[in-house]
Amino acid sequence: MSEFVTTSRGDRVAFDHRGSGPALIFIAGAGPYRAIDPWTTATAESAARQGISTVVYDRLGRGESPVDKTIDLERELFAIAALLDVVGGTAVLCGHSSGCSIALAAAAQGMPVNGLALWEAPLGPQDGGAREWAGIVDRLIKEGDLEGALVHYMKDIPPEFLESWRKSPEFPDLVANVGSLRPDGESLAWTESAPHSELFANIRVPVQVMLGEETFPEMFVAADSIVAAIPGAIQKRMPGARHTWETEPMAAELAAFVKAAHPGNRAR
Repeated sequence: MSEFVTTSRGDRVAFDHRGSGPALIFIAGAGPYRAIDPWTTATAESAARQGISTVVYDRLGRGESPVDKTIDLERELFAIAALLDVVGGTAVLCGHSSGCSIALAAAAQGMPVNGLALWEAPLGPQDGGAREWAGIVDRLIKEGDLEGALVHYMKDIPPEFLESWRKSPEFPDLVANVGSLRPDGESLAWTESAPHSELFANIRVPVQVMLGEETFPEMFVAADSIVAAIPGAIQKRMPGARHTWETEPMAAELAAFVKAAHPGNRAR
């Protein structure tokens, strides 16, 4: 059964909290929420059995976390802050896809984060066009063209992915919830606004950038840039293909990372 927490902005966030010990909060990328994402839930369940506490939540504007106002990156970060309070004040953040740029923004702003586990962060180069792309998505949302906004958001993904989503029973919900993509676009634009070494200069926690064994070439470029920008950050190949991880290896890796990243366990 869902639990709920209210942010300092008054938004009600739905989440599942499992296990005990050092905490891990999953941050979904564009579109997913708990009801249509059994893989993250299964990963969280397995990781919680390995001695950590896990939180999977419906991002603002999705699932059981409806919002009737404009959702921006700041509002999304308030949701993460509320969840950090739920787990005792600090946690590792696990971002998936554009959830990585949201996790990076949280850490760069000094939120009480123990570490970042980043799965296939789709970051572009400085001035790579994300600001203009996100602006078009926002304009289409304001004009009421929600499907057009979703299609433009997904313009760089393989066409077969989009066609598969169009045929899925979840597609109408993805269209209806397209306003929840504003924080993704805003955070991705932020990651292109200056050199990563400058944007991530305040991040001084363990960072592990993970990639599937079969993924897209641009993911390696982004991973290399993150690792080069954050002292001590590492890159790791994991079982997974086409932007999706395998549940059990990912759960074991995350549990080990969360335990190692806990301040009391870090090597001195």
